[in-house]
Amino acid sequence: MTSTSDRVRPASGAFPTTGGRDAVVPGRDPLTGTTGRAGIDAVRRVRRAWARRILVADLLAVAVVGIVGAALVPGVTGPTAGAALVGGLVVLVGAALAVRRCWHPLVVCSGGFEYTRVLQAGTGALLVLALGEVALHDERLRPWTLVVLPAAVLAVLAVRGLGRAVLHRQRRQGVGLTGVLVVGSEESVEALVVRTRRAPEHGWVVVGACTPSGVGTCAGVSVVGDLDAVAEQVHRVGAEVVAVAPAPGWSGRNLHRLAWELEGTDLDLVVDPGLMEIAGPRLHMTPVDGLPMIRLTQPTFRGAARVSKALLDRFVAAAALVVLAPILIGVAIAIRLDDRGPVFFRQERVGRRGRPFRMVKFRSMAVDAEAARAALRSDDPHGPLFKMRRDPRVTRVGAVLRRYSLDELPQLLNVLAGSMSLVGPRPPLPAEVVEYADDARRRLLVRPGMTGLWQVSGRSDLSWEETVRLDLRYVENWSPGLDLHILARTVSAVLTGRGAY
Repeated sequence: MTSTSDRVRPASGAFPTTGGRDAVVPGRDPLTGTTGRAGIDAVRRVRRAWARRILVADLLAVAVVGIVGAALVPGVTGPTAGAALVGGLVVLVGAALAVRRCWHPLVVCSGGFEYTRVLQAGTGALLVLALGEVALHDERLRPWTLVVLPAAVLAVLAVRGLGRAVLHRQRRQGVGLTGVLVVGSEESVEALVVRTRRAPEHGWVVVGACTPSGVGTCAGVSVVGDLDAVAEQVHRVGAEVVAVAPAPGWSGRNLHRLAWELEGTDLDLVVDPGLMEIAGPRLHMTPVDGLPMIRLTQPTFRGAARVSKALLDRFVAAAALVVLAPILIGVAIAIRLDDRGPVFFRQERVGRRGRPFRMVKFRSMAVDAEAARAALRSDDPHGPLFKMRRDPRVTRVGAVLRRYSLDELPQLLNVLAGSMSLVGPRPPLPAEVVEYADDARRRLLVRPGMTGLWQVSGRSDLSWEETVRLDLRYVENWSPGLDLHILARTVSAVLTGRGAY
């Protein structure tokens, strides 16, 4: 079995699958139709080819930034010196990316894990260039250290983001997916399969399951054997990953024996620790007399990181209000001309630790929308969250505003005032909070946000349970990096208008 240190694995917490017709056929590669080892090899060829394309795109992006830098930065004398500087930049950044294994097929387009490695490579290249500038006493390198090289790293990140978007689209079509054999009880296997089908873009597809009974199906996935047949069946179904979920009678000794049986194969063994929605900075390994234990630290809701988040929220909100002022004025005029009603809609929402505040939005519904809500609400049984795909209260202008989330822009005023954040759970209504279960109340431990995990993961298409789950994932695992990731995904969600109504 290949260890984690020897084999690079994306830092994803889920095992996605297409959930389509091909996904339930054990060992069948959705791209080529081949099975078993041939299917694995076909998928790996696709993955390696994609990594090569990203390599070329990265180096081209660095070269373009270098050429622009040579043209604009003073002190570059002649085409020969410019070519040398551009070539040196490409070699330096390329070497740093290679050292950090940023072109490994399992790193490419893996998300935050990939971006972290690119940033680490860029930091290393920056340090080397800075030391070279000091050693050579050449101040002409300073603009390249301070401006050109950081711009080159940003260009690589942009290439990776674009490549990830393209690859995700291909994976949703069943191209280049990694086969997964899931081991566990029928309930845990079904839960894992259902969860993974929500996110095929991560590139994993469940091709079979091993359960205590060893027969039947789980969520449309064929059960190919019992818990003692894992090592045999993983080769037959053509899986690259064995994912172990909770199962009655499955002990650490069973897991150890499975690891021995897979030793020497080019397969990954991953284990679901049973800690739903908790990952990243809160999970740590603590050895006790040679026994690895998972240490779960407390979530952080205060301190320097939270203060910096609040300060950044206010700064970005103020800047956005200035930049977006023409759009805000135009939207206000359109709303006013549509039905002569008020421009803004103010509503009481519940904020951090249950404190009420007045949230402001552009009005997207008829003036008497709140009065009509009770009658419409009686027809919707799906939890406290009330959403209708074709809400008759929405105005003509309001439909456009909602599709592209323009009605949310005035919430920048709430962010500026400190009652909301740029990123956080959805701000609930007081009537919704009354119906909250204990788990949903944990959403109130942080400030609500203009955008969040549920908004970028399906928005109004999600059920109440999925909305709570995603908000709790944010609360339990908050970090500055997670905020940046959500903000980046928000741009795509807003431009496509997917799930907005």
